[in-house]
Amino acid sequence: MPDHDLDQKPHVYVPPGEAPPADLVLEDLVVGDGAEAQPGQLVNVHYVGVAWSTRQQFDASWDRDEVFSFSLGAGQVITGWDEGVAGMRVGGRRRITIPPHKGYGKAGAGGVIKGGETLVFIVDLLGIG
Repeated sequence: MPDHDLDQKPHVYVPPGEAPPADLVLEDLVVGDGAEAQPGQLVNVHYVGVAWSTRQQFDASWDRDEVFSFSLGAGQVITGWDEGVAGMRVGGRRRITIPPHKGYGKAGAGGVIKGGETLVFIVDLLGIG
């Protein structure tokens, strides 16, 4: 069962033996009651990222105790993030499963994410602006 306490780092569960989805999958674990994130806005998030194939965490803003900010829809992040965070409300927590073509593709990233990897993130939208 996913952890829904927004004051705590969430656990990202990847079902064993299940094939990764071919398309972007969004699942609101907590629907926020604040403003809705729209393209062009600066969004502030906390996140945990896990590789589908290994079920191992490769990154987490929580571990650095540092909020991550980016301009939504500006191409500063992978496509799956731009599409996956759009429409979230401040105070929300969303599970975003990103297929390779909306992630890092065949190239992977920095030796940490292998080519062709499906990524699973839990993202908390902390603020806008």
